[in-house]
Amino acid sequence: MKLGLSPLSAVVLAAFVVGGCAGKPTGVLIPFSEPVAGTDTVDILVATTRDPDTAEPGMMFSGARATRPGFADIAVSIPRDRKIGEVQWPKRMPPDPQTDFVTIRADRIDEDMAVRTFNERLSASKSKQVLVFVHGYNNRFEDAVYRFAQIVHDSGADVVPVLFTWPSAGRLVAYTYDRESANYSRDALERMLTLMATDGQVNQISILAHSMGNWLTLETLRQMAIRNGHIDPKITDVMLAAPDVDVDVFRTQVAVFHDPKPRFTLFVSRNDKALAVSKRIWGSSARLGAIDPNQEPYHEQLRADGITVVDLTGEKTEDRTHHATFAESPESVKLIGAQLSGGQDLSTFEVTASDRVGQIVTSTGTSIGAAASMVVTAPMAIVDPRARDSYQQQADQFNASVNETLSSTGGLVSVDGSSEPRNPDEEVPAADH
Repeated sequence: MKLGLSPLSAVVLAAFVVGGCAGKPTGVLIPFSEPVAGTDTVDILVATTRDPDTAEPGMMFSGARATRPGFADIAVSIPRDRKIGEVQWPKRMPPDPQTDFVTIRADRIDEDMAVRTFNERLSASKSKQVLVFVHGYNNRFEDAVYRFAQIVHDSGADVVPVLFTWPSAGRLVAYTYDRESANYSRDALERMLTLMATDGQVNQISILAHSMGNWLTLETLRQMAIRNGHIDPKITDVMLAAPDVDVDVFRTQVAVFHDPKPRFTLFVSRNDKALAVSKRIWGSSARLGAIDPNQEPYHEQLRADGITVVDLTGEKTEDRTHHATFAESPESVKLIGAQLSGGQDLSTFEVTASDRVGQIVTSTGTSIGAAASMVVTAPMAIVDPRARDSYQQQADQFNASVNETLSSTGGLVSVDGSSEPRNPDEEVPAADH
């Protein structure tokens, strides 16, 4: 029996699916009082439309909306012996720098100091490339800081990190408040991007947005394109991770992105439980971050818009909602780093069979090597609309070759390069019951 959800029930369920802040200690942004050695440090410049929080030590910024943008300079220490893709939150305070993420500097600064700090870090950067991160729904300020520090560290890219954090309430039932806060922040994000683009030191700007942060990012770029006739050409790459955006609305947003326009990369997962619930809340046909890029009408639409898709369906991480896979999967973070380092087009990035699944071994013990230019039975695939037909031909040829070889040895296994692997541990989203 299929049960309907009231709007309030759906919002509560969505909040639990996306994940709350339970179990995380407070005060993690209070700078560590002792010297830290043997770790890596990520320096983050912060611009925010959150209101400063002066009541609770270590909070810095609340979920309330500020009347004017604020700024901060934060340094996060990251242990070297750790699992890539994870944020090592302290289990207790004070934290242990050898096992936990630790804040070693956290200062609220004014705009003039933010500009000076930005220019100093650009001067020290070889690439002169800026990476802007726009977080998603249900994020406290420290959630966004630590997640961005993890992405920057694990990607290994030479970038100047800038976090744009908007007034998410960081509460379970604040989905609609967060959505309006994202809308509230469009002008501030556009102004920040414009100021960075006019800086003579900046070579290029890349944007990485997650979940509801994609709505804010796309609306801001649309606003910029309408105002100026195009998106500033220094904004070269826009990475959309698990976008909580209606597919039809996305089409209208992209329609005004005239040349020159950024290179768009879309990270999707059909097991994303958070987006499954969001779809139920909005009553929309599909959320952009959960589409099947090989199915129509998406196949043709993505091809026409020149959007490269990284399909993370089936990629296993500790995130049971599959909503933060883009940041928690070591392979996905590697792809982000490749995109940022030298501006490599993800459609040309090769994830070899040895990287993901090794060799295919038959019941007779015969090993069959896979072609290096494609991934067989891998949970993650790069779907380039411009090269999908070529990829399918490779898959068909490889399938025929494998079956012929196995048949000759007395075994028969079908390897379908176009099939979508299914995670046996995958749960059906509660909203679809």
